[in-house]
Order: sequence, then C-alpha cells, then structure tokens
Amino acid sequence: MTELLSVRDLSVEFRSGGRTIPAVRGVSFDIARGETLALVGESGSGKSVTALSVLQLLPYPMARHPSGSIRFQERELMAAEETVLRDVRGNRIAMIFQEPMTSLNPLHSIERQINETLFLHKGLGRAAARRRTLELLRLVGIPNAERRLGAYPHELSGGQRQRVMIAMALANEPDLLIADEPTTALDVTIQAQILELLKDLQARFGMALLLITHDLGVVRKMADSVCVMNQGEIVERASTADLFASPRHPYTRKLLAAEPRGNPLTPPEDAAEVMAADALKVHFPIRKGLLRRVVDHVRAVDGVSLSVREGHTVGVVGESGSGKTTLGLALLRLHASQGAIRFDGKDIQGWTPKRLRPLRRQMQVVFQDPFGSLSPRMSVGQIIGEGLRIHRIGTQAERDRMVATVLEEVGLEPDSRHRYPHEFSGGQRQRIAIARALVLKPRFMVLDEPTSALDMSVQAQIVDLLRDLQARHNLAYLFISHDLRVVRALSSQVIVMKDGKVVEQGETRRIFEAPREDYTRALLAAALNLEAVRGDAVRM
Repeated sequence: MTELLSVRDLSVEFRSGGRTIPAVRGVSFDIARGETLALVGESGSGKSVTALSVLQLLPYPMARHPSGSIRFQERELMAAEETVLRDVRGNRIAMIFQEPMTSLNPLHSIERQINETLFLHKGLGRAAARRRTLELLRLVGIPNAERRLGAYPHELSGGQRQRVMIAMALANEPDLLIADEPTTALDVTIQAQILELLKDLQARFGMALLLITHDLGVVRKMADSVCVMNQGEIVERASTADLFASPRHPYTRKLLAAEPRGNPLTPPEDAAEVMAADALKVHFPIRKGLLRRVVDHVRAVDGVSLSVREGHTVGVVGESGSGKTTLGLALLRLHASQGAIRFDGKDIQGWTPKRLRPLRRQMQVVFQDPFGSLSPRMSVGQIIGEGLRIHRIGTQAERDRMVATVLEEVGLEPDSRHRYPHEFSGGQRQRIAIARALVLKPRFMVLDEPTSALDMSVQAQIVDLLRDLQARHNLAYLFISHDLRVVRALSSQVIVMKDGKVVEQGETRRIFEAPREDYTRALLAAALNLEAVRGDAVRM
C-alpha cells in the first residue's frame, strides 16, 4: 500500500504560566491509502494533540513542536505556508471533532455550514450544494433531512450535531479522514450505522482513516492497526488482530480489562421521594409565515411520569432526539413544561425563578458537552467554586479547600484549579463538570451523558465515584445515557424513550433480561453486539 501520511518523531509542548508542559514525545506512524489506524489511550495521553498537529491546528505560539515531520502526499505540512494548509484542510484531509457544539457556528443554519465547504473546495452552485447537503444528511441518518436544513445547532440533540459534523467532513470525499471520537455522542443504533457508513465510504473512495477513540469495541470493529498512547508516547503498536490477541505492554492490558462494573444500589422500600413528575409535557412551537404563526408543535416530551427516590438512580435511554435531555431539563425547571413537577413533596411547577433559587443548590446537572458548559474565561477553581460563592457557602479559604477536595474525588490534581478549561483533554473537562455539580452536595442530580467523553478506565472510575457518593449522601440521580453498559451498572430502574414518549419502563434487570417492546429489543441488540466485541477483546 502507498503511504498517504507519514509522521516522524513528532513532539508537542505547551507553554503556560512560564512553564513548559510536554504533551507528545517522539511519536511516529504511517497511514496508507484505504487503511484505518487507531490511536487509543486514556484522556490526556496525547491522541487529540497528535491529530491536531497533522492539520497544524494547535494554538500557536502557546503550542510548539520541538521536533517532528508530517508529510502528506509527499508534502511537508510542518510549518507549511497557509496557502498549502488551506488547500489541504477540509478538502484532502477532513476532521470530525470531538465536541460538535463548539465546532459548529451557533449563528448559521446547518445547510449554510455544510454548503460553505462545498462552495470553497468544490465550487458548487447553490442548488447543487443544497442537493449534496441533503444527500449527506440522509447518509448520516438525520431524520427529516429537508426540514433540518434551516435548523441551528442548538435545535439539534448532541448525537444529531455529531452527525452533522460527520456530514461536513465527508462533503468533499477527502483522502484522509481524522475522526476524533466520532461516535462518542451517538446512541448504540446510530453508532453502528455510522461505523458501517465510514467503512462503506472507505471502500468506495479508498479513504484512509485516523481514528481516535477510547472505545475498544470500535477499534476492534474498524481498525487495521493500532497505536496505544500513554503520557504522550506510543507504548505499543501492532495490527488490530495481534494487539487484541496478545497485548504486550502492561498499559495495553489495563485498557483491555477496563469496563464499568458492579451493581446499582438498592434503596430501601420506604426511601423518600425526591423528584417526581406526572404527565409531563414539553412542546416546542413550529412557526411559519410572515407573522410567524404557530402551525404545529415538536412534542419533545409527551406525557412522561416518573419518580426518583433517595439513593435511587433512574436511567433514561433512547436514541438521539428521543427527548431524554429535554426531560431532565424540564424537571430542573430549565424548560417550560406542563404537568406536575414535585421536589421533596412540593409541586414546584408554578414557582417563580426567585422562589426556585434556594432549591438550585439541591438540584444540579452535568451537561453532555463539558467544553460548551465551562466558561473559557474562568479558571477551574473559579468554575467549581462559583456555586459555593453564589450560595454563600463558607469563607474564601474554606471554598478553596472544598474545590481542592472535590477535584481529588474526580481524579484530578488539586493544583489543576489554577488552570483553564482549554488546557485539559475532553475527558478531564467532563470530570471538572462533574466536580462543579458535586461540590454543592445536592440531593438530586441530572447526569446527561456524564461518561460519554471518557475513556473506559475513567468511565469505570466515575461510575464507582457516583455510586460511592450516592451511598454516602443518599443522592437521587436521573442518569441519561446511550451507553447501556453504564446504565446497567448504575441504574436500578430504566425508562426507554422514543419520540418524546415512554416506550417501556421498569426494573433494570427486567428490562435487560426480558424487554417487552420491539424498540427496546432493538436498542439492546445493537448494544450487545458492540459489547460482544468488547468482551471478546478482554477474553482474548
């Protein structure tokens, strides 16, 4: 096979506060046409920094390369002229970023953003670009693609935004696609579809794929060869079959064995109800015409009832766009809704924002996209301590100690509170978001995909942490996730949602062992298929 990309002795350093932090050290690898190479490792291992270096997208001069060469189709990209990079970026090399909400322009419609790359590199007219955009949206599984052309990023679910990013990356049929956690935000059924789509496009166009992921099931399914990274270095490289059959490095064996384990806590039968809803509805108006009259509604949540008790976790599963996140935000009174919402036995549906404010400390949320929910202008210590300051908890010194303690609880160094969100990996930022919610010691937490951006070993740690905190403080969780392994490990009850409605609801063991609805069975079948691949990897 002909080498398409050749990376030699790549090193990356970041300068911050007078310090030099090595992020990548002496990394070398090749990718041939039509080949898939996976970079795997825990958060902060240097995977994404390596990928961003290929397209020279690191924030210079804060980042610099002490050494290295990056050759693409025999052209040197390291310190290349901007005209060379402009021709390569988005055209010959495309990238799917890990966090779509921060990559998509919030002021432009989906059609305009996909059209832009077609105008720039293909020179298509408006009508041709619209046809191509529709084709791409349908390819990546966006429902009602024509109606979504005028939608803005905030109007799509996390999984739908990720699919739009994939459509943009594929628009010009690149020679090399860099996919940074391309299925992280996707539910299991769409994940399987996207992986099959990428494989099909590779076969059709001879496209090479640099796959960055923490999901070893995806690696086993997609990659021809694997480079395992740890602390900025490649510690093992092998063909996929050889690596899974006989991993040599202890770190590789640790990754293969990592998986969320354990059973959900079983609260006592008489545990107090913390949060409940009866026939909850969230309908968003659809406006058309010059006068913007309401012609219909999007029924995001349509008659959902639930109860979450102390020490109890209710898992909410379903495909992207099924209404999971909207349900969680409605319970927190962050979306207008109809139907009763009870917190600690009190109906809070009609409460004013002023009356709700004292309750905010007791009701917290961890959002799906940590980078979008963390202020880039505030240090980590300021972000986590903001709630303590607003609710006037402790002195400044006491707040600083609480911030340091909660950072240790989520697996980060206390000194990291002096740094800023952009200095952390995606998984580390998610841990910061969890710490921000935990520091207030709430009674009820909405966890919206809290482990989706985390590698397997950290997923297991976070699940153990959440379970430990729940046991210690009798916390009530609403756990929203597309990862059914994590749901099974943490939730005692499961709600299955589709198109805003509850399809099935019941005890976790019963749902997993004897699902009654076809939709539930389809979700489980897709999840268990990927789980079987992961299980084979661990056993081999």
